[in-house]
Amino acid sequence: MNTNVNRALVLKGQVLTFNDNPHNYEYWETGCVVIEGGFIIAVGDARSVEVPYNAHVIDHGEDLILPGFVDGHVHYPQMNIIASFGTKLIDWLNTFTFPEEAKFSDKSYALRIAKFFLSESLKNGYTTSSVFCTTHPQSVDAFFSEADKLGLRMIAGKVLMDRNAPENLLDTAQSSYDQSKELIDKWHNKNRALYAITPRFAPTSTPAQLEVAGTLYKEVDGVYVQSHVAENVDEISWVGELFQQSTSYLDVYNKFGLLGPRTLYGHGIYFSDVDIEMLKDTDASIIHCPTSNLFLGSGLFKYQKFKEAGVRVALGTDVGGGPSLSPFATMKAAYEVAQFHNYSLTPFEAFYLLTIGGAEALHLGDKIGRIAPGYEADLTVINLNSTQIIRNRMTKSNELDEVLFLQIILADDRAIRTTYANGKQVYKNAEEA
Repeated sequence: MNTNVNRALVLKGQVLTFNDNPHNYEYWETGCVVIEGGFIIAVGDARSVEVPYNAHVIDHGEDLILPGFVDGHVHYPQMNIIASFGTKLIDWLNTFTFPEEAKFSDKSYALRIAKFFLSESLKNGYTTSSVFCTTHPQSVDAFFSEADKLGLRMIAGKVLMDRNAPENLLDTAQSSYDQSKELIDKWHNKNRALYAITPRFAPTSTPAQLEVAGTLYKEVDGVYVQSHVAENVDEISWVGELFQQSTSYLDVYNKFGLLGPRTLYGHGIYFSDVDIEMLKDTDASIIHCPTSNLFLGSGLFKYQKFKEAGVRVALGTDVGGGPSLSPFATMKAAYEVAQFHNYSLTPFEAFYLLTIGGAEALHLGDKIGRIAPGYEADLTVINLNSTQIIRNRMTKSNELDEVLFLQIILADDRAIRTTYANGKQVYKNAEEA
């Protein structure tokens, strides 16, 4: 671990990074990454990269060094209700989510869960996430303060919710504006923090609150918007009853000025061609949450249609609606869902979405998601032989795409050897296989 910010950190191992598409990548079997001051300053074959004098060298051997993983949609307050049994989306919210989120009025509770969530995220190789907090401002303070201690690049925001939820979780259009503005002033662009205006989803916001959200998006340079869209058939019917002037669920957000760059919408399962074009035309992003969609029986996302339209797509765990923070479980589910639509998601595509593809969807592709000079030094190191069954299969796999696919299908958090954020080691697997 590099404890001296003035001393370069050098990582050796296999190195893989993607460029502008899943099949344009750079791979060094004996690679070397040089980090200084939280940034990558060199990468390449270990025999040709100049290692600074007195650098701290960590040799990861045959482990694979990748850019830090990106989780495009996740709810940190739901960590304690992950893997809750039964019911569809709306019932799941009422039965499990809302009672749990009420506890985040207590900042000490919020701090404890934020710390646990970040620890588990790093254990799974995630270095950047777009995170829903609760309606309580202290839930945002707790999250960003814990993320800042670790030097993480994180997006998060206070949930806006002024109807169709328990009284103890409701805000108002005015209070949501005032509290969000105060939190933006406090956290947005502080170190590596970025703020997201966060209407939970259209049914829990009045038109007045969605208008306020649109105003904030226009007022603040570089701020994000995150919400949910077209996740569940019953939810879509409900939105149609509440917003009869809109042509679709997505059009609700469009009418309130909530589509554009840095607007991140989870799910998007039930989209028309018109909706997909609306996303493309506004440069909004869709976050594919396959484990959640399967767990809650919501539906099967049509990844190929979004890809062909040129829409920005990232992967999301959606914990706790999703039952796992594992990037491997998420990629595996994405592969399986695509199979239902006669599309085989390649391992290169999956890891692309997890790294630079996800970063591009979050409009951070110039900062994170690649191992290249000038990029922030967020890195994940995978032990490619983390279990006996993987070791057995690896003896028969020589090609890079085969090796990656084995990890997607068979690996879990035991495969994450270590995680680096901002040039520092923030997680190390204590158990060696």
